Amino acid sequence: MPQQPTPAKSAATYISSTTELQGTMHVDGDLQVDGIVHGGIQASGNVVISQSGLIEGPDLRGNNITIHGVVKAKIYAAGQLTLTRTARLEGDVTASALNMEAGAFYVGFITTTESKVLTGGSEPLPELVGHADGYTAQMHPARENFGRQF
Repeated sequence: MPQQPTPAKSAATYISSTTELQGTMHVDGDLQVDGIVHGGIQASGNVVISQSGLIEGPDLRGNNITIHGVVKAKIYAAGQLTLTRTARLEGDVTASALNMEAGAFYVGFITTTESKVLTGGSEPLPELVGHADGYTAQMHPARENFGRQF
């Protein structure tokens, strides 16, 4: 009985520093951009934008996204978004986690897709409650009632 060939893993797609593309990209697998892309990007794998890379478009979607260069787009990262010290990002972000190095430039709003609960501390965390005459830090009503004016 002849043996069926096994499907090859999808290779990474590479956009070189001398390449400039316009249009929407759909990538099956990982993507590395050293060049310029004018348009949206949807990758099923991880995306790396190098220092020489530039993305301008409506959105950039991928699993883990690492930016060393310039991105002007909305970001949707199923995993982690990493902005290195050389990164410049202008656009709203939706990600499970965000890692931002000192020196990274970012303008936009951030939404996380997974809410994390802080654990391990024995002291309850205060809530910031707004009032007409200022803000008060209060313990959650179920724990203890105290407040301190800021």
